[in-house]
Amino acid sequence: MKMCQIISSITLILAVTSVAQASYSDKHRKPPINVKIIAINDFHGQLESPGTLRTVPATTTQPTPSTLPVGGIDWIAGYIADLKSKNPNTTVVSAGDLIGATPLVSALFHDEGTIETMNRAGLEINAVGNHEFDEGKDELLRMQKGGCHPTDANSCQGGSVGTPVPFEGADFKFLAANVVENASGKTIFPSSVIKNYNGVKVAFIGLTLKETPTIVTPTGVAGLTFKDEAATINALIPRLHRKGARAVVVLIHQGGTTPAPLALSTINACDGNLEGSPVKAIVNQLSNAVDLVIPGHTHQAYNCRIATRNKNHLIPVTSANAQGRVFTEIDMALDPYTGRVKSIKPVNVAVDRTNAAITPNSDIKKIVDNYKTLVQPIANRTIGKITETLLRTANAAGESAMGDVIADAQFTATKAPGFGNAVVAFMNPGGVRADLTFASSITGEVDGNVTFGEAFTVQPFGNSLVTLGLTGAQIEELLEQQFTGCPNAQPFDRILSVSEGFSYEWDSLAAACDKINPNSIKINGVVVDPAANYRVTVNSFLADGGDNFKVLTLGGNRLGGAQDSDALEAYFATNSPVSPGLLNRIKRLP
Repeated sequence: MKMCQIISSITLILAVTSVAQASYSDKHRKPPINVKIIAINDFHGQLESPGTLRTVPATTTQPTPSTLPVGGIDWIAGYIADLKSKNPNTTVVSAGDLIGATPLVSALFHDEGTIETMNRAGLEINAVGNHEFDEGKDELLRMQKGGCHPTDANSCQGGSVGTPVPFEGADFKFLAANVVENASGKTIFPSSVIKNYNGVKVAFIGLTLKETPTIVTPTGVAGLTFKDEAATINALIPRLHRKGARAVVVLIHQGGTTPAPLALSTINACDGNLEGSPVKAIVNQLSNAVDLVIPGHTHQAYNCRIATRNKNHLIPVTSANAQGRVFTEIDMALDPYTGRVKSIKPVNVAVDRTNAAITPNSDIKKIVDNYKTLVQPIANRTIGKITETLLRTANAAGESAMGDVIADAQFTATKAPGFGNAVVAFMNPGGVRADLTFASSITGEVDGNVTFGEAFTVQPFGNSLVTLGLTGAQIEELLEQQFTGCPNAQPFDRILSVSEGFSYEWDSLAAACDKINPNSIKINGVVVDPAANYRVTVNSFLADGGDNFKVLTLGGNRLGGAQDSDALEAYFATNSPVSPGLLNRIKRLP
């Protein structure tokens, strides 16, 4: 046989062998590992349904579109169980504010019911949010470790609701990658958790917004430092890689905004691409090793793809509204050989209480019902009346009916000699958490009646009133600090509600820190004197500089007062029925 024939034969044999080996390799190659992540954010202890979700946004041609009843921890648990039955590689996560600013059925018991029901629903990881710090570090540590509240007898009600006594604490892990205890130099909770799915490791990093100290009562974050989000995440990546995790998920309690109105038809939109939002700025700085970001904080629903620091590397950034109306179902395919992400497909899903394919968790419902039984005598007590719904929605000037009533209540509680001698009260919009609806909210309640439970839902923080002294010039500075661009670094315009008798004008076209006409600032029609001293009432959160109103920390001659909820109850007792008012205290130009 000639040499060329021998070479041709060998080449043919090698080719056939190679094809056979490739065929064998393809046949026996491991398929991707499919992981499912179920994500919620900003649950705020909403154990019961928060109401309905519109199917489509309201329009001029369809002002009252159809709605879908949504939410409730028993139904969330039902959805989780259904998805877990279809994929054992399922992990349930939360992007913060699981507790804090909660309805009375959770808040009265220091949110123990929320922790207990989330344990049974299957939550595994919760990144701390700003509201996790509402009652301070020690109370947050109790939420993780368990045990009874040191002073409140409402704690540890397991004997009445069907849970262990003492309070069991969270079976899931709190994460706080950027929250450092000054005394120890360590994070108050772990920075991350690594989950193993069929031999492939996925890292979950959890953290909150670095501005938490500006929106939480200072005593709640005393002794803690909140570090930059992007820098914290990027610094953790090499350590996670050394531990074998090549896929990285970030749970961050900071969010984005979208102009799309909330509706079933918009929860997977990304209108505006989160432009100008804090979370987009953070994602744009992240290592390309990050595969998925699950934000919270802004109570919005969106499903976006945002670039990391490599502008060509887009990753999913998705949020699920708030209060358990929506969850994010995320399918992630992992390469079994490299451990890297092959694909991620997130979709926001409504917690539809009419879905016949889902069975709500009856054991969880029983726990919630038992807590309701305990709280109902308090919640259902009528404290006053209203003539129509008091909305927290602000008009173009920034004024809201609900905010005005709260400001009036706080002024009334502190205007008398010996109780503050206040001449005006201010209320922050973020502290007004709900409307007061004219229609009855409970069986047997008369339309127009206001119950303690309804009023508590409007103001769930338990702040106390503080009356302090400001000069007229400082009052003007306070009003300027409502708007972005001033040295107090207000992240967005926050218009304070003001009590009756106080009025002013602001110019939307004027430069930052020069929007207020000082001659328009009046108390009972008299222009405020910049050099004179005035007694001003705010809640304790604002008094300590909350919401970036730093000038309030300069207020002297402080006098503590009643709790904000008690002031509101007393106002209803003496002024019912309460009407919305004219909404003419603040004027916007042009």
